[in-house]
Amino acid sequence: MESYTALGPEGAPTIVFIHGTRLSRGQWQPQMVGLSGGFRVIALDLPGHGALRNVPFDWDAAVQEIVRVIDEAAGGRAILVGLSLGGFLAIDVAARHPERVAGLVLSGASAEPRGVLGILIAGLAAAMARGSASLLDRTNRAWFRRRYPAPAANAILAGGFAFKAGAVALRQLRGRRFAESLRSYAGPTLILNGALDPPFRLGAPAFKRVARDARVVVLGGATHLANLDRPSAYSSAIVRFAGEATRRDRERAVTQGDRPANRPVAAFDHP
Repeated sequence: MESYTALGPEGAPTIVFIHGTRLSRGQWQPQMVGLSGGFRVIALDLPGHGALRNVPFDWDAAVQEIVRVIDEAAGGRAILVGLSLGGFLAIDVAARHPERVAGLVLSGASAEPRGVLGILIAGLAAAMARGSASLLDRTNRAWFRRRYPAPAANAILAGGFAFKAGAVALRQLRGRRFAESLRSYAGPTLILNGALDPPFRLGAPAFKRVARDARVVVLGGATHLANLDRPSAYSSAIVRFAGEATRRDRERAVTQGDRPANRPVAAFDHP
């Protein structure tokens, strides 16, 4: 089974979506459907999650999996959109492989996973590692079915929940520092959080200050899963950001005499 899904016209500006802890590429169903008309959109599974549930999670292996998908499915360069765990991994990919990252969108990943936040992360990891897998699965399935429309909920449920791998991922996330990695990335960054996600909404200004080219957008009424709570507003913010990032990427390619970047999307309006 393939570990990523690609939709949209080949040759269009490419966006790679990286999911959060315990979830899978199914998390991005609203964006995959909503943006595939004008973008090449790719959603991947991280090690230990979704189609890669039998692959142990390892931080460096996750970074390399993202790079592999960028090279294999995105022609070697893409805008990265990451939520929570996926956002922190996206920062690491941008710092280690800036030539592959045309832009960076971070959701629920704009505070260092240390201090009080680190304690909260450790508690969540312990709950996922020690809790009853069947009870956690039933609870999560009922919650997603109740909270989100059927197409989004069904895509998430189809990918399953990776509680044990999620716990490993959180333990490897906790205590890391990301500000300097973000500072090292020269490309454009969008920090896109829900207003009801206080740790990351409040941490966003500090991350904006260290980033070399960043802007902050807060979506009212959205929680940590901002892309699911406000899917149209979330996608519209990405469209606006991707339009500017793509234009600048093409200018960079012309200035440096590189191979032309992906062609610009015909229109950036999102319903």
